[in-house]
Amino acid sequence: MKRYWELFLAFFRASHLSFGGGPAMIPLIQAEVVNRYAWVSEEEFSDMVAVSTALPAPLVTKLAAMIGYRARGWFGVVAAEIGIFLPTTLAVVLLGGLIMRFADSAVLRAMLTGVRPVVIVLLLQVAWGMGKKAFVDGLMWFLGAVALGIILFVPWIHPAFLVVGSMALGYFFYRNKGKERNDHDKKQVETK
Repeated sequence: MKRYWELFLAFFRASHLSFGGGPAMIPLIQAEVVNRYAWVSEEEFSDMVAVSTALPAPLVTKLAAMIGYRARGWFGVVAAEIGIFLPTTLAVVLLGGLIMRFADSAVLRAMLTGVRPVVIVLLLQVAWGMGKKAFVDGLMWFLGAVALGIILFVPWIHPAFLVVGSMALGYFFYRNKGKERNDHDKKQVETK
């Protein structure tokens, strides 16, 4: 029961304390699930973020489901998802009218302007940590540079095509490395 409560609290805190939606929650989720509770490693978290980005539906709901399942099975999924949705649901129900009434407030706009740089820094911190693990060789640097070039100079190409294309290239170039890694992990388990 304690782990379900911890899952709920971890995702409740990440959802409640974030600003800016899904991507802005990633650093807070990472702080909870990697640093605080160690349910997944940094590398596993990076892989989960990549998978969550590649699949349809909101990013954090998929991330919460994967981590909840990994930590505690299907009931873990429920605990994590409730933690993600409860704060926003409560905020909309309880504060929606108040927020709409003050949406044009100079004070509120000033506060939102002040928080934006912090959100960007948090996202950069996660990107830096994931980048250290993702850019393992020259091919990855090349793919990253090509993706950046497409995003900057060919904006009419939807990012989903980049994700699917990079998955196909990853399979083509790295499928044997993934198999070697799985074989190595199986041998590690067998020797224990």
